[in-house]
Amino acid sequence: MLYLRQFCIILFVSFLGELLHAMIPLPVPASVYGLILMLAALCTGIIKLRQVRETAGFLIEIMPVMFIPAAVGLLESWAFLKPVWVPVILITILSTVIVMAVTGQVTQKMIQRDTTKK
Repeated sequence: MLYLRQFCIILFVSFLGELLHAMIPLPVPASVYGLILMLAALCTGIIKLRQVRETAGFLIEIMPVMFIPAAVGLLESWAFLKPVWVPVILITILSTVIVMAVTGQVTQKMIQRDTTKK
């Protein structure tokens, strides 16, 4: 029952992100709106971390399974990707390295800030 309640909270925030996406004419995915709403709700205390912790952990654990449909879609689109596969691979590798570096730097700064506060 705990997982169901927590999942409903996450699903509701995702739904609000979908509503924002429909109302705001910007090229921002609905999932990004949902993530921003969840961050705001957690930072302001509207949603407590204990209210979503277990289900969020579970969803993170099964995240690789969620990429299987996208990979199959890429396989089905091979005819379109074949002429540009080298630039696509290079862009994917470069953007992955940049995201990893920025994430690492932000994480280190947050850990240093947390250590300094204590």
